[in-house]
Amino acid sequence: MSGEHQDLLSRSALGVFRLNGQFLSVAEDLARPAGLTAAWWQVLGAVLTEPLPVSGIARVMGITRQSVQRIADLLVDKELARYLPNPAHRRAKLLSPTESGRAAIARIDPGHAAFADRLAEAFGQDGLAEAVRVLERLSTVLDELAANVTESPRAVTEP
Repeated sequence: MSGEHQDLLSRSALGVFRLNGQFLSVAEDLARPAGLTAAWWQVLGAVLTEPLPVSGIARVMGITRQSVQRIADLLVDKELARYLPNPAHRRAKLLSPTESGRAAIARIDPGHAAFADRLAEAFGQDGLAEAVRVLERLSTVLDELAANVTESPRAVTEP
């Protein structure tokens, strides 16, 4: 059964890698008219509801702290975000969008909504909702397994 499981793991990983590329391409197209990149949109989007430290953004987005730091610094330089004091940690400042950053994100909304409607129509509302549920469940299970990754895999031996 292991060979079949390995094939399913490989196919799902390759499928997700391809989906990631497709989503990034769509995000670049949607963000460009607002003067943003997909990566800038991703980081700004993470702090729209509440300021977060760079490490928190990285955790939420599943990307490295170093790449978030680089993007956060660029956003601050472009006055799309600002650093705020963090009462919980003196050195790890919180990133927060500026009004210009919020306005840039708002300019993406009409194209985002139109694309979401086209996707739901092409895929089907129920099918899209199910795909989201499956991807969220897969992510949860991978998180749970990653927490136990320090355990070395047991070699399978035959008698």
